[in-house]
Amino acid sequence: MKAQALALDNLPTPKEERWKYTNLPRAMPADLEEKPSENIVIHKNRGEVCEQPVDILWTGLHKGLYVPTLKVTLEEGASLILIERCTGEGAYWMNAAAEFDLKDNARFVHIRIQEDSVDAVNTTFSNISLGRDAHYDSFTLNLGGKLTRHEIHGVLNGPGAEIHLNGLNLLKNKQHGDTTILIEHKAPHCQSNQFYRSILDDEAHGVFQGKVYVHQEAQKTDGYQLSNALLLSPKAEMDTKPELEIYADDVKCSHGATTGQLDDEPLFYLRSRGLSEKEARLLLIQAFVDEVVDKIVDEKLREAVAAKSSDWLNSVL
Repeated sequence: MKAQALALDNLPTPKEERWKYTNLPRAMPADLEEKPSENIVIHKNRGEVCEQPVDILWTGLHKGLYVPTLKVTLEEGASLILIERCTGEGAYWMNAAAEFDLKDNARFVHIRIQEDSVDAVNTTFSNISLGRDAHYDSFTLNLGGKLTRHEIHGVLNGPGAEIHLNGLNLLKNKQHGDTTILIEHKAPHCQSNQFYRSILDDEAHGVFQGKVYVHQEAQKTDGYQLSNALLLSPKAEMDTKPELEIYADDVKCSHGATTGQLDDEPLFYLRSRGLSEKEARLLLIQAFVDEVVDKIVDEKLREAVAAKSSDWLNSVL
């Protein structure tokens, strides 16, 4: 299973079903020039334990086209904590591809912080393969970019494998953030979780497409997905499409989605206790954010993400 970046001369359009909410050609910067891109390979041997997180930084510059690749292989019983950061200046396209191959009983914690320039486009395609009893636990904080799309394809190939995908999208102005996920259960007794929350201000546009595909042999599957979006402006928009496709007869799968504004009742209650409207709104929205940020298993990383989300909230409220 190989992750492929997009081709500049054959960009997908909303006519394709999985791109129906995201018009990539319209957002693409003009006069891009392909730049040298990093190709990073990380290989952990059998039983090798990563004591310190590995930190990767992708940086884009104005008018640049970057096609970086990341390949991570964890042999049996190996573990890794990876922090992946995206940043840059001006209008550029970060067109990335990643492959994560987790052998039996491997453990991978993956934190992705996307803070690209406000004029940048970021498309990232991640393929994840899990063996028996392997665990992949990820969190994505999406803050930057004019248009971003993170497409994830995870395959649970061995019994007892688990994949946990969590994320927070904080978008304002005319930002567009798209998360598209396909999880395939190919083995019995596996678990997948998708939990994403979005806060949209001004004319921001969020997209969540999450699909769980359960093959016939994947009995005792536990598949869960939930997308919650909070609209801070009447002009903000959220498109959500959760899907289940199940061919096994002994599974526990569910999906859900909510989109709306702050509830007036708790807001009124907090104001009646002496908080200003801004303080009350901030408290409620912070609680909405904390529930997904708390999914980050590493305490230091959780605190870092919480600080960034708090700074963003204070900037828009």
